[in-house]
Amino acid sequence: MAASVTRCHTMAQATTDAEQVATAYVELWNERAFERIPDLVSESFVHVDPDGSEVDGRDGMEEYIRGILAGFPDLHVSVTDMISSGNTVMYEATLTMTHEGEFEGMPPTGRELEIREMATVEVVDGTVEAHRVYYDFYETLRQLGVVDE
Repeated sequence: MAASVTRCHTMAQATTDAEQVATAYVELWNERAFERIPDLVSESFVHVDPDGSEVDGRDGMEEYIRGILAGFPDLHVSVTDMISSGNTVMYEATLTMTHEGEFEGMPPTGRELEIREMATVEVVDGTVEAHRVYYDFYETLRQLGVVDE
């Protein structure tokens, strides 16, 4: 599966090293390139979801991604805008996926989801130290049919 990471800037701007690392990190998700985790993710990595739950370390990150892919095997992250300041990268993306497998105890619904996400990626010494994602969890539940329209 080819990754599609698109960057849109309102002004001409060179891609920073931190943006290159963040782009490679998103491509890791899209390509299921788990073998790249040691090169792209720090040992002290932390991932934070909107509900405040955290995933720690490289092994935790791989387990987390595999868990999502078990429920949504066609997950794809399309970055629509990316900016950075120093070692902090922020991006806006659209996540598309189909609920084809069990996810957190929920049997597959077959529903297609399209979720808008904002995220911050902290890059330290050329690896991702932290990934914090922000999306409307209620909208995700609505698209899954778990809550009413």
